[in-house]
Amino acid sequence: MIRVLLVDDQALIRAGFRALLEAEEDIEVVAEAADGERGVALAREHLPDVVLLDVQMPVMDGIEATRRIAADPRLGGVHVVILTNYGLDEYVFDALRAGAGGFLVKDTEPADLLQGVRVAARGDALLSPAITRRLIGEYVARRPATSPAGLEVLTNREREVTALVARGLSNDEIAAHMMISPATAKTHVSRSMIKLHARDRAQLVVLAYESGLVVPGRRG
Repeated sequence: MIRVLLVDDQALIRAGFRALLEAEEDIEVVAEAADGERGVALAREHLPDVVLLDVQMPVMDGIEATRRIAADPRLGGVHVVILTNYGLDEYVFDALRAGAGGFLVKDTEPADLLQGVRVAARGDALLSPAITRRLIGEYVARRPATSPAGLEVLTNREREVTALVARGLSNDEIAAHMMISPATAKTHVSRSMIKLHARDRAQLVVLAYESGLVVPGRRG
């Protein structure tokens, strides 16, 4: 059973999401909150698998709430998905940097929302390659590349794998591209995340672009 926490200051949005999610046999809404501070407290109380978290809320916004959830070792198994009305905006990018595992637009199709919750619960990044490239292109490319935080600790193979993750490839696709087994690809991804202190694949993507390992708009 996938346990979900809803955090949004609009009661109607929460009610709609709750009705949709609880109609599924494998999903349960364990709690809901109207602000980020209460959302963090409920995350600590209920330890949900997924937190659906609005960006702009009173008391504490979604970015700070994401940061606090990601920084709490007791919440290591909690995956944050940012909810936004606006699609690709700098709030989303800041939330990804803070530790969110992906994002969904509030007017997404119901089937896509349900699939997104299931993807997030598995710990996979909820970012399509096309969305990732556009997001990075719009907001990261405008900033100078930062010092690669620990990037030098990666082996050449791990750097290659990290670059492929940033381009949106799955473990199976990475394995086929590098002519290695999927298990080996998964191991390289996991080691890269550990060395770079990336909470999940979404943060690994952000680090790869911010460090200049992958250049926005360049394919291959």
